[in-house]
Amino acid sequence: MTNALDGANHRALQLISPPNLRDAAVLDEGFVDLIGSREAPQPTIAQRAMNSSVVAAIYERLWRPVGVAALGLWKTDEHTKAATDLRLGGNQRVLDVACGPGNFTKFLGSRLDGDGIAVGFDISRPMLVQAARDNRSSHAAYVRGDGRRLPFEDGTFDAVCCYAALYLVPEPFTIVDELIRVLRPGGRIAIMTSCARGPAFVSKVQTVASDRFGVRTFDRDEFTTIFQAAGLTEIEREVHGVAQFVSATKPLR
Repeated sequence: MTNALDGANHRALQLISPPNLRDAAVLDEGFVDLIGSREAPQPTIAQRAMNSSVVAAIYERLWRPVGVAALGLWKTDEHTKAATDLRLGGNQRVLDVACGPGNFTKFLGSRLDGDGIAVGFDISRPMLVQAARDNRSSHAAYVRGDGRRLPFEDGTFDAVCCYAALYLVPEPFTIVDELIRVLRPGGRIAIMTSCARGPAFVSKVQTVASDRFGVRTFDRDEFTTIFQAAGLTEIEREVHGVAQFVSATKPLR
């Protein structure tokens, strides 16, 4: 299995661009580190939590289940929905941005075969240390970098996703633009994020409370509008509780 794990890291490394960035990468901790001593921005409570080794250790057992309950997703199988919306299978290249400790990435990789690979991408060192320890596989590898400037050429991936993270990051729309850029024509994008619900005054209360902790609440139409403006097709949206799932296809040129 060690060779298979190293092979997955090697396949992920070969996707990095430009070449000088790939050549400078460090793999000492079981993931591809492109930014070394640079730390993630942590201006809010939520972002500090995402860069905590304690939260990384309990993320799947406690932190994420609490978040799922808060979003109203008790009955939603996020993993299966993502795999279905992304239409996964075979030798695909899949990018999972803001992957955290990698449980989601490993599941996506389990839907692939051959040289298919799911690349988990995050800026948090503690999260990727946990991912490399618990969730590497022959079809899942991890890269540390800045999601606002993805280190991949246009059209590198067959499928891209970002689940349960856009409401935490400083520049969510920049990240979405980057996801669309690195997606190949004909490929699928899927996101899950927050969604304002109810009367205007309720949404206002949600927004004020969220801003205090660094958790953003998005309007229902923000991401469908972005996808439409980017020329994406087959746009689908589902709202569950205060969460929304949005997926689309990048058209063939």
